[in-house]
Amino acid sequence: MSASLALAPPAGAGGASPDRRHFLVEGVRCGACVARIERDLMGLPGVAAARLNLTTRRLVVTGRNLDAEAIRARLDGLGYPAAAYEPERLAEGDDREERALLKALAVAGFAAGNVMLLSVGVWAGNGYGMGEATRALLHWVSALIALPALVVAGRPFFASALGALRAGRTNMDVPIAVGVLLTGGMSLFETARGGAHVYFDSAVALLFFLLIGRYLERRARGRARAAASRLVALMGRAVTLVLPDGTLRRVAADGVRRGDRVLVAAGERVPVDGEVASGTSDLDTALITGESVPRPAGIGTPVHAGTLNLSGPIEVGVRHVGEGTLLAEIVRLMEAAEGRRARFVGLAERVSRLYAPVVHTLALATFLLWWPVLGAPWQTALLHGVAVLIVTCPCALGLAVPVVQVIASGRLFRDGTFLKSATALERLREVDAVVFDKTGTLTLGDLRLLPDPARDPADLELAASLAAASRHPLAVALHAARPDARPCAGVEERPGRGLALKTAEGEVRLGSRAFVGVPDDGADGGLGGAELWLARLGAAPCRFAFADRLRPDAAAVVAWLRARGIAVGLLSGDRPATVAAAARALGIEDAVAGLDPAGKTARLEALAAAGRKVLMVGDGLNDAPALAAAHVSLSPSSAADVSRTAADAVFQSDSLRPVVDLIATARGADRLVRQNIGLSLGYNLLAVPLAVGGFVTPLLAAILMSGSSLVVIGNALRLSRRRPEALPAPPAAPPPA
Repeated sequence: MSASLALAPPAGAGGASPDRRHFLVEGVRCGACVARIERDLMGLPGVAAARLNLTTRRLVVTGRNLDAEAIRARLDGLGYPAAAYEPERLAEGDDREERALLKALAVAGFAAGNVMLLSVGVWAGNGYGMGEATRALLHWVSALIALPALVVAGRPFFASALGALRAGRTNMDVPIAVGVLLTGGMSLFETARGGAHVYFDSAVALLFFLLIGRYLERRARGRARAAASRLVALMGRAVTLVLPDGTLRRVAADGVRRGDRVLVAAGERVPVDGEVASGTSDLDTALITGESVPRPAGIGTPVHAGTLNLSGPIEVGVRHVGEGTLLAEIVRLMEAAEGRRARFVGLAERVSRLYAPVVHTLALATFLLWWPVLGAPWQTALLHGVAVLIVTCPCALGLAVPVVQVIASGRLFRDGTFLKSATALERLREVDAVVFDKTGTLTLGDLRLLPDPARDPADLELAASLAAASRHPLAVALHAARPDARPCAGVEERPGRGLALKTAEGEVRLGSRAFVGVPDDGADGGLGGAELWLARLGAAPCRFAFADRLRPDAAAVVAWLRARGIAVGLLSGDRPATVAAAARALGIEDAVAGLDPAGKTARLEALAAAGRKVLMVGDGLNDAPALAAAHVSLSPSSAADVSRTAADAVFQSDSLRPVVDLIATARGADRLVRQNIGLSLGYNLLAVPLAVGGFVTPLLAAILMSGSSLVVIGNALRLSRRRPEALPAPPAAPPPA
C-alpha cells in the first residue's frame, strides 16, 4: 500500500430520517446482544433503522410514526429493559453497576486468598500424614467461606446467564456460570462424602480474575460515555433570552426557538447555533477549528454552541438549538464512531468464542463416556468430567492477552504514556497510516512572539505595556516577551478589535490591521494572520508576528514513520497558510486545512473505507469525534478533557516519541500474544486427551492449568526487556508552524 494518503473530500451523505426515538437499554453485554436487538426491532411497524451503541447503550430508532411504547415492550420481551435516554440517568446506572462489580470483586478476592491458604495447608498436610478429621475440617471451613462468596461474587454472571436463557438465547456468561456452579457443586459433594478432591479455591479464583476483567471493561466504557456527557454539558442548561421589548429572561435551553435572540456575556459559552445580531467580541473557536488564535466576531458572524465568548457581550440570533446544533452533531459522531469501535473483538476472545462451547461439550461427553458407556460409578465419571473442565479452564488463554497488555502498559506508563483501551495494542499493531492534528499536537499550542531584528525595542516595551491590560491570547504572548513592562493606566479594550490608549501626543492603538489602519496586502508570511500591530502618531506601524512551536522531535517522528512505510497526513481546522507551513517543515505531503469536526471524521471514514488502519493524533475538543472514529487514537495530556477521554492513549511529554513507542510496542506485543495463544492451545491439545482418558485427577489438572499460566506469563515478560526504537536526528532548530 502506498505511503501517501488521499485526503480528498468524501462523498456527501443523505439527510436524516424524519422521525427518531432515543432509548437507554440495559443488559447489553456484547456484540451479539447489539445484533439481536437491531435485527429484532426491524420487524416493528414503521421502523426504518435501529442502531444501538454498545459503549453508551444508546439506541436510536428511526422511521415514521414510531410507537415508543411498542419499542419498549419489544425490548422488554427480549430481556433488555429500556427507558428514555437521559445522560444523567446513564451516569447513575454506571455508578450503581460499577459499585456492584467492585463489591463482588472484593468478596471474591477475600475468599480466594483465604481458601487458597486453607488449600495449601491441605496439600502440604497430605505429604505429612494429615488425618482425615483435620482434612475434613479444613474442607468444611473452605466451604463456609467459598459458597457465600460464589453466590455474591458470581451474581453478575449468574444474572446475565439466567436472563439470556429466559429470553431463549445464550451469551458468554452462560459457560462461565456453568463452570463455576459445577466446580462449586462438585467440591461441596466431595466435602460431604469426605472426598479428597475439593476445588473451592479454583472456583473463587476463577471468579476473581473474571471480575477483574469485567470491572476494567466497565471503567473503560464509563470513560468513553463520559466524553459524550461532557460535550452535552457544554450546551448549558440555561439561556439568557432577549425579549422583543429588550428585557432579559433566563430560560431553559429547550425553551429557545428559531428566530429568538440570546445574550452571551463575556466568559460564557454560546448555547445555540446562529449568527451575531449585535455587538463585537473575540471568540475561542477551538471547538470547531482547533485553532489557538481567537477570531473576531461582529454582526453576521456565524457562531456555534460551545464556542467561548472571550471579550465582549454579544446577541446571537438563534438558528438551531439542542439536538440541531453542531455540538449535538459532534456527540452523535462520537457515539457512532464508538459504536463501530465497540464491535472490535480481541484475538483471545475470538478464539474463546468457539473454544468455550467445545470444552463444555467435551466435558459432558467425558462424563457420559465413563458412566453409561464404560460402566464406571457416576461419581468417578463426574470427577473425570470436572477434570476436563479444570484442565481446559481458559486461564492461560485468558492471560495470553491481558498479561502482555499489563507489561506493555507498565512499560509505556514508565515512559509517560497512559494506555486506556484494552484493545488499543491490537489495533495499533495494524496501523498503516498516521494522521496528525496541528495545533497542540504537532505543535505545542504555545504562541510565541517571533524575533524581528528591525524592531525598535521601545516599540516592544510600549506594546507589552498595553498588552498587560488584556487577557487575549496574543496580548498575553506579547506581554510574556517583555514581562518586565509595566502596565499602562487608562487602556481601553475594544472587543474584536484591539487596545487603545489616549495620550497627550494622540491615541496609541494595538490590535488588528483594520483597527490600526494598516492595509491588508493578503500576505501573512505563512503565519496565518497571527499578528498584532502597534500604531501611534509620528511613527510607522510596527508588526508583531506570532507562531506556534513544533514539538522538538516532530520531524524525526514523521521520518521514522515514513521510513517504515506508514503514511502520514495532517488534518487541521487552522488557516491554509499556517497548515502548509507546518507540513513543509515536517515533510508531510498530505495536508488539509479549514476542517470542522465532521470534516475530519468524514475523511477518516473515507480512509477506513479505502482499507486504511489510521492512528489519529489530536488534542482539541474539535478532534474528539475524529479520535473516536479512527482505528486507534492518541492525545497529549494537555488536550481538552473530552479529547483525552475519547483517545485510546494519552502521553504526557512535549515529545512526539510516544507515537513511535506505541507502534513499536504494539507490534512486539502482538507477536507475544500470538505465541501465548499458541502455547495455551498446545497445552490443551496435550492435556485434554489425558483428562478424557482418566489419567488426570482434578488435583493434577489444577497443577497443569497453573503451570500453563506460568509459561504464558514468563513469555510475556520478554517484552519488558525490549530496547527502544532509535529515531533519526531531529533538525537543530525546528522552524515555526
